[in-house]
Amino acid sequence: MSADPGEGDLCRLTIGLRGHVQGVGFRWWVRERACALGLAGSASNFADGSVEIVLEGTRADCADLLAQVQGGGTPGRVRSATSRWGTCNGMTGFALS
Repeated sequence: MSADPGEGDLCRLTIGLRGHVQGVGFRWWVRERACALGLAGSASNFADGSVEIVLEGTRADCADLLAQVQGGGTPGRVRSATSRWGTCNGMTGFALS
């Protein structure tokens, strides 16, 4: 039996991004798209210039936003992205830090 969640199952996706992703409105862009998809979560800047996005919602919606982030139409420039799927913790709203 597979532990992989189906597209409609709730999950958490953590995305780590490197590139020119700070000071360009990137986190606000992510927040707008996440809210449009009904996702909860956060987007945070780190001192090393990277951004971390945490999303909770359906696997399909999280995967949709992951594809958008990796698709090249973002503010700034994403050089690399890592992703880690996990269990939904019940986040609400969308925070920027």
